[in-house]
Amino acid sequence: MSAHAPEAGSEAASDAGSGAHPLAREQAHLTASRAALRAMREDVEALDIRDVTANWVNAIVLQAQIDDRIKALADLAHTPLFFGRLNYLHAPGAELAEGAEGEQFYIGRRHVHDADGDPMVIDWRAPVSQPFYRASKNDPQDIALRRRFGYTGGELTAYEDEHLSDPAEAAAVSKLLQQEIERPRVGPMRDIVATIQPEQDEIVRSGLSGSVCVQGGPGTGKTAVGLHRVAYLLYAHRERLARTGTLVIGPNRSFLHYIEQVLPALGELEVKQATVEDLVTQGGLEVRGADAAATAVVKGDARMAQVLRRAVRSHVTPPAEPLMVVRGSRRWRVPAYELEEIVKELLDRDIRYGAARDALSQRIAHTVLVRMEQAGEAPDDRVQDAVARSAAVKAAVKTMWPAVDPAKLVLRLLSEPEFLAAHAEGVLSEEEQRLLLWPKPYRSVKSAKWSSADLVLIDEAADLVERTHSLGHVVLDEAQDLSPMQYRAVGRRCTTGSATVLGDLAQGTTPWATRSWDEALAHLGKPEAVLEELTAGFRVPREVIAYASRLLPSISPGLAPVSSVRETPGSLVVSPVTVEPDGPDGLAGPNGQARLTASVVEACRAALAHEGSIGLIAADARIPELAKALEAAGMAHLSPGEETTAQSRLTLVPASLAKGLEYDYVVLDEPAAIVSGEPDERTGLRRLYVCLTRAVSGLHVLHAAALPAALGPALP
Repeated sequence: MSAHAPEAGSEAASDAGSGAHPLAREQAHLTASRAALRAMREDVEALDIRDVTANWVNAIVLQAQIDDRIKALADLAHTPLFFGRLNYLHAPGAELAEGAEGEQFYIGRRHVHDADGDPMVIDWRAPVSQPFYRASKNDPQDIALRRRFGYTGGELTAYEDEHLSDPAEAAAVSKLLQQEIERPRVGPMRDIVATIQPEQDEIVRSGLSGSVCVQGGPGTGKTAVGLHRVAYLLYAHRERLARTGTLVIGPNRSFLHYIEQVLPALGELEVKQATVEDLVTQGGLEVRGADAAATAVVKGDARMAQVLRRAVRSHVTPPAEPLMVVRGSRRWRVPAYELEEIVKELLDRDIRYGAARDALSQRIAHTVLVRMEQAGEAPDDRVQDAVARSAAVKAAVKTMWPAVDPAKLVLRLLSEPEFLAAHAEGVLSEEEQRLLLWPKPYRSVKSAKWSSADLVLIDEAADLVERTHSLGHVVLDEAQDLSPMQYRAVGRRCTTGSATVLGDLAQGTTPWATRSWDEALAHLGKPEAVLEELTAGFRVPREVIAYASRLLPSISPGLAPVSSVRETPGSLVVSPVTVEPDGPDGLAGPNGQARLTASVVEACRAALAHEGSIGLIAADARIPELAKALEAAGMAHLSPGEETTAQSRLTLVPASLAKGLEYDYVVLDEPAAIVSGEPDERTGLRRLYVCLTRAVSGLHVLHAAALPAALGPALP
């Protein structure tokens, strides 16, 4: 492998003979490509649709599509237009004949062509780009040369060559690739198209028809893999997904804000983002209450689906008397036993409650039509529809199969012990039923202080009544934290589509966190999903991940630890702060807390001497005190979700919001407080594992209380 900076004089064989320095030629190609992209954008901006639209509605739709295309063709100044080049030995698709002419392709974030339509940059998702990620010395895939480019502030400043088909050149680690992976982070999450690894690329390019579950430890790039998989699927199946839709689901708004620029940077603007709470918030309801952990565990249990199903179907009442339908001068009688047979058949078919209710009126009307035909009349479909809409049939349907309001149903279950007991019998224990009931029932749906788990129950009930709209593809990140009922809520959004499930069992930080992906995928309705495991870490230093992995036997026995490719001596510092442990649970009292806080502030000041983003992570209860101390020290800080800039690089992060976020340097305050802030020790240790693995370049742990025993002996 050969690396080249501006002063380098050697050339790749394919570059020889042209007279100009190869770096200068690459820079010229970048300039020409940017000009071509501008021309593509200007061509779209110049489109005149006044004479091609039939009406104002078509005009609005077409203009919106044009506006989206213009946005997709934006040239981001600090985002390289291409990051690699492939020189094929032979033209792709051609027979590998002796003397066949090869081709050269620049690989980038989007397709760019010149005025004649010839490609200047090939989209990274195109089949011809795949060897950039998969080819190796052992499997060159007909590639003579793979070139990687290095950029500084958006300017092309270096390149690095691998002659994959040259047996005389030994395989080597790419320094430009390593530099790109380790580049300091300021601002939201970036795409990783220049650094996708072979095992990641296999997941990214897997087909749309199958669902994939990715188990990946900290720093393995599972979130980036999921987002790039969406981008790839939109490239390969654009028309289908344009009809059916795509959705990315994250754990909270801070996380979604952190990742929201990745897809637009790849030219994909139509992907919706939401939390699970966003999905289930409907009918004007919103979260205004919270559940105790034990109650939330019961509400999130998959058995609640059976309780709700029983409660919905309990509204069906067998007919007590025959039905009389008047048509003109004739009366048509449907006996009670026939009505009962129709009701029983619809129940046995197990279709949704609302669909069965609609079918009931039509089935009754059809029975009346049979009577008419037997009497010599010749009714048609219009007559059947008229009978189905008649007052008598409507009244009968209302009595036998009344409409069900999902929110009112859940309100009754949580308010009326008798109603809950009737439908939870044999499913939930008496203690579990007691946990579900509100201490003081609310009078109405609007006055109730619904919790997040309550809205999931309402969403389940709503799906029992009317089918939830399904999307073409759903990406679910940080999936390990979902309850079975939340998995069902997500699964309803992709019943006819596929899913990409991302998570790490060791990072489950809810009392109901899943213990196995098989169980989670079954609740999601995707038991056939392929399970992939990413164990190579590219972001978190080896010393940091090894320290955090001490917790794995306690939080997720049997889970393979991440093997980091980055060895960074000095990246981990653990500093005890000597104080009197006179507080609860062995923690420092007020005076000791003040001393710890002062030490943490100084650690943040030292961290700011480094380039990149800084995250101060602490137990939620410690955040107010740390915020005051930072302000008193004149150190401006951000909240999670606020975008870091070169001038404002310090973010104060509650432990509960740290998941999924990354910072170049992390200062971690009092691990024992993070553990004790959770409902149980296992959940607390998992929360600590998350917090310990947010650092990309360095981690400084400060503690006044004893470190959790699961972390083992002190560092040498």
